[in-house]
Amino acid sequence: MRPGDPTTWLQADTAIEIDEHPDLGQVRVSQWLDLHFYRAPGQRVNLILVARMKPMSNGQPFPPLWLAWVGERTLPLETVWFKYLRRFGVDHWYRFAKQRLHWTLPNLRTPEQSERWSDLMPPRSWQLWLARDLVVENVLPWQSATINLTPGRVAQSMLSLLVDIGTPAKMPKQRGKSPGWEKGRVRTVAPRYPTVKKRVSRRKKSSRLVI
Repeated sequence: MRPGDPTTWLQADTAIEIDEHPDLGQVRVSQWLDLHFYRAPGQRVNLILVARMKPMSNGQPFPPLWLAWVGERTLPLETVWFKYLRRFGVDHWYRFAKQRLHWTLPNLRTPEQSERWSDLMPPRSWQLWLARDLVVENVLPWQSATINLTPGRVAQSMLSLLVDIGTPAKMPKQRGKSPGWEKGRVRTVAPRYPTVKKRVSRRKKSSRLVI
């Protein structure tokens, strides 16, 4: 099947029509089961087509939305396509986690450490969401005050809340002379991994003159 060529489409295994969606109007969702990629015959995939029946203001049909589902379990057809519409908020959360919560900043050594650090991102996001009504907004000189604080503004103003709550951590010890490495303790070299380099293949310029 080629999504851009309707003549290659097979008969859909399941299809539903949603009559009145509040934002999209009438929607038709079709699904083909147990397909596989051309270069991966062993990889099973379900193909989903979402089509809006109502045309655009200029009379042209809306471009179809093609989705691919890979996995042993699948969601009901009534909900799987609607979940994809929430990708806008999910993509913004990934950007916020990388830039503001420093998701990709630490250089961790093991996959277990990376997974543990990644598991902290959702609780940190919920912490900012729950603290939005408790913090006192800290407005920077180039910013304007707002009523509905974004997660970034809440993170910027968390100092006032942390001062009231306090911290269970002990006070740092005063600096002194380090005892050094214990005598007889074996030193082990940390494992090293090759650096992953992303290479971009550029097209060679032709030396021929075209008229």
